Amino acid sequence: MDEPKQERAVKTRDGILHAAAEVFDECGFSGASISKIMNRAGVTQGGMYFHFKSKRGLAMAVMASQQDFVDPPKRSEGLQALIDLTFHLARELQRNVLFRASVRLAVEQGEFGVRSDTAYQEWVDHFLKHLRVARELGELLPDVDEAEFAMTLVGAYTGTQLYSNIASERKDLPRRVSLLWRFTLPAVATPEARERLRIHPGKSGLPV
Repeated sequence: MDEPKQERAVKTRDGILHAAAEVFDECGFSGASISKIMNRAGVTQGGMYFHFKSKRGLAMAVMASQQDFVDPPKRSEGLQALIDLTFHLARELQRNVLFRASVRLAVEQGEFGVRSDTAYQEWVDHFLKHLRVARELGELLPDVDEAEFAMTLVGAYTGTQLYSNIASERKDLPRRVSLLWRFTLPAVATPEARERLRIHPGKSGLPV
């Protein structure tokens, strides 16, 4: 039985998006081309332009789907959940081309005429949810502003992963994330919370 037309269209669009992510990850926005993406996706020009009208439109779609490309761990709460999430994102940057491409495009967005902090703000909001739970659990010091720390942590994490990418193609990113928490936690977490928090990828229950 033939596949329904709508399902084929969805599958084709997803295939183009995945191929575009691979090309953007390898070449960046400037080095990517519609022809490279078409060849990688195995679609015709008509099939490409039915779903995406331009390379810029493709880049926007990949960048906008950043949080859709990862499935965060859900086995902890509060500060431990936030720590586990940062290690999970580190591993996703190493192995998940869709996520990695979306992060690269968020950095390079000026090359395709975009100036938006939406991708970063979405992670601020996500981190903030965990920090509010941490506050309810009594894990945060009294003078910590959850929203300010969420914003600071996203900025620090962004810089950490960019530095790691330049230094080692992110091979050492989990270790750098561990160091980030080692020096950050004393400023935000109570002594009692710090004693039980696991800030190494293996000890957090995530793969080393």
